[in-house]
Amino acid sequence: MLSRKQTTQSLESLMKSILNHRRINRETQRMLMASLLGKNKLNSQELEQVQKIFEAITQGSLRVVD
Repeated sequence: MLSRKQTTQSLESLMKSILNHRRINRETQRMLMASLLGKNKLNSQELEQVQKIFEAITQGSLRVVD
């Protein structure tokens, strides 16, 4: 089982990867949702990254692909 620190690092790297590649597929979306929902509380940096992803999708600068 992953420690809390490892989970946070995994979540951070996943979100950074999504923003850097400017696209998200269904598998990555499932991994992101599982990571986010598996945490009791998000820190401020994680909340900021989630907001950036949401804004990028709504503005069209991040594509959702199958």
